[in-house]
Amino acid sequence: MASYLKTLIFFCLATSVFISTSTAQTCTSYTFSQNRLFSSCNSLPQLGASIHWSYSPNNGSVHIAYRASISSNGWVAWGINPTSSMMQGAQVLVAFQAPNGTFIAYPTQLTNYTPPMVPESLSFAVSGVSAEQANGVATIFATIAVPGNGTTVNQVWQAGPVSSGKPGAHSLATANTNSHSSLNFLTGASVSSGGNSRLRRKNTHGVLNAISWGTLMPIGAIIARYVKVFPSAHPAWFYLHVACQCSGYIVGVAGWGTGLKLGSESAGIEYHSHRNIGITLFCLATLQVFALLLRPNKDNKYRLYWNIYHHSVGYTVIILSVVNIFKGFDILDPEKKWKHAYIGIIIALGAVALILEAITWPIVIKRRRSGEEKSHHGVNVTNGYGGGRA
Repeated sequence: MASYLKTLIFFCLATSVFISTSTAQTCTSYTFSQNRLFSSCNSLPQLGASIHWSYSPNNGSVHIAYRASISSNGWVAWGINPTSSMMQGAQVLVAFQAPNGTFIAYPTQLTNYTPPMVPESLSFAVSGVSAEQANGVATIFATIAVPGNGTTVNQVWQAGPVSSGKPGAHSLATANTNSHSSLNFLTGASVSSGGNSRLRRKNTHGVLNAISWGTLMPIGAIIARYVKVFPSAHPAWFYLHVACQCSGYIVGVAGWGTGLKLGSESAGIEYHSHRNIGITLFCLATLQVFALLLRPNKDNKYRLYWNIYHHSVGYTVIILSVVNIFKGFDILDPEKKWKHAYIGIIIALGAVALILEAITWPIVIKRRRSGEEKSHHGVNVTNGYGGGRA
């Protein structure tokens, strides 16, 4: 299982790297209006953007052109965060089409996660701010004084919709939340500011949960419901069921903990339903584990109620698990083949369950009839043990 898990994580990471590199364009092929030239450029890994610049080491200023795809009613922004690598605290240049039809650009500060994005001064000097739009591409021009008299900055870039003539909240898709990196104006080196490690943790979170809650738990339920019908499977089915569910729980807790860590690192970015379902899953699954310690004997009068509780909670966990995994796919937005692969797993498990249902029902019905006949002749039969349904 460990090698299988590592393989899946590797493929997820390889896919994310492939997506980033395949979508990047060669920024050196771009041309600008008024014959403006820039000595360096970088194709940014997210949002179809690139940054072009000419650095003047004598006075520490840099002429920049930020180029990005823009929707018909959207905004784009690029800027620098002098204090951290994240979006909050960044000081940016934003551009969009004003209600009067002109394409405007101005500086603004992102002091919180819901900034007004109105024109305001920045903590560093900026001049010559202008913007233009053509063929679905926006370009922002400006000259800035590099903060701290250094050459390396934390750059951020973003895109979102315009609402009521003002920039609105951007999407929380992976491309938007990972649109930040460091940039050295002197050497041209650009390094993702934790984006790769964060994406790695997201992929790990997704793989752990897909394997545990989304695969091992349903397999454990199939074993409990169908395999125990066969007399030759006693008591092996029970130990297989417990092993499958416990290993699923352990791996699932690791995935759940990874999710909590990701949430704590993403202040202001919340996926409420995904988070709440995850917490509910953890609580219900923990109850299932403790229920093993409180399981009454087969002949105990409370065993029937325990069975009802155990089965109800178990099936609830499986249903919520599958729902939450698909919510996770929507959040992580990986290559479609990973979602299709999991759909294939669910279909395969469902097909196995249907086949076993058809095979075991006649056995169960025959066994119940045999038990009823024996009870009529005065033979005491323990109801449901060894031949009942889960």
